[in-house]
Amino acid sequence: MKYLRFLLFPFSFIYYLITSIRNFLYDNQILKSYSFSIPIITVGNLSVGGTGKTPQIEYLIALLKDTYKTAVLSRGYKRKTSGFLLISKDNTYVDSGDEPMQYFKKFSNISVAVDEKRVRGIQSLLRLKESDVVLLDDAFQHRKVKGSYAILLTNYNDLFINDFILPVGNLRESRRGAQRANAIVVTKCPENLPLKEQEAISKLFNTYNAAVFFSKISYASSIRGINEIAINELSNYKVLLITGIANPTSLLSFLKSNNVDFDHLEYPDHHNFIEKDILKIKKRYQEIATKNKLILTTEKDFVRLELKLNNLYYLPIKTAFLEEKQQINFDDLILSHIKNFK
Repeated sequence: MKYLRFLLFPFSFIYYLITSIRNFLYDNQILKSYSFSIPIITVGNLSVGGTGKTPQIEYLIALLKDTYKTAVLSRGYKRKTSGFLLISKDNTYVDSGDEPMQYFKKFSNISVAVDEKRVRGIQSLLRLKESDVVLLDDAFQHRKVKGSYAILLTNYNDLFINDFILPVGNLRESRRGAQRANAIVVTKCPENLPLKEQEAISKLFNTYNAAVFFSKISYASSIRGINEIAINELSNYKVLLITGIANPTSLLSFLKSNNVDFDHLEYPDHHNFIEKDILKIKKRYQEIATKNKLILTTEKDFVRLELKLNNLYYLPIKTAFLEEKQQINFDDLILSHIKNFK
C-alpha cells in the first residue's frame, strides 16, 4: 500500500494544485460566490462518502421544521431529470435521487428540491417563497454559494486531519478547507468514547477555529416494512442484508452485536438496482432454507427497492450527540444563527 501511495503522489499533487487554485480564486473574489437573504446552512465533508450527511441533515430538519419554513436543496445525485425540481407526491426517486426522496417521505411539512446548480435552486426556492432557511446537502466544496453557516463532518475512524488528498487518500481538497467550517462534527463515534479522547481529538482541530462536537449513529429499536419487528426478535430470522451505501461497517457491527444471522450483498453507494441485481437478490433469498426469513436494507436503499422486492424491511437511523450538553450547545448555535441572521 505504501508503494502504491508513492506512485500516486504526483497525481495527488496535481489534484492539490487544482483545488487550491480554485479555492484561492473564490477566497479572493476572483470567482463569484452568491449570498442570500435567508440563512443557508451547508452540510458536507472534506472526504469522499461515508460521514453521515443524511442523518445530520435529518437532525437539522427535526430541529427546525416546527419553527421555520425549512427547505432542503440537493443536487439529486443519479436522478434522471435535470434542472430545478420541487419534489411532490407525483415524483419518485428516479426523478429526485434517493436521499432527497427519503427526506420528502420522512418529513411532511418541509420543502425538498433538487438542482445541479445550487445558486439557481436557492433562487427558485426564494421565488416560490418556500423557505425561511435552506439546508444545503453535500455542499461544503460548492463555493458558488456562500453559505451563512457551514457544518463539516468527519468520520471518527477516518479523521480528515489524518488523511491525504485524492487519489493517495480520500480528501476532496486540502485540510485547510476546514477553515471555512463554523462547526466540525466527528461522526460515527463509539457509544462510550472517553471524554479524554474527545478532548484530544478536539485539540487536533484547534487551528480551524470551529466548534467541535461528537456524534454517533443511533439505530431504531425495530425494523420497518409491511409491519414492525423488534430488533431483539431478529435473532429468530435469517436475514438477507442489502446495502448500497458508502460504508456499511457500523450497520454490520450493530447487527452482529444483536446476534442477527445475516448474509450480506454489498453494492456501491447510490447503486442503481437493475433487473439483473433484483433477480440475483430474489434468487439468493429463495435459497435461504427457512420460512422465518426477510430482506433488510438501509433507509436510503429502501427508497430504491421498495417497489421491486417483497418482504423488504429497513432499519431507521438517526444521529445523536454523545452528550446532552453537546446537543444543547449545537442546537443553540444553529438556532441563534438563524434568529440573529441579517
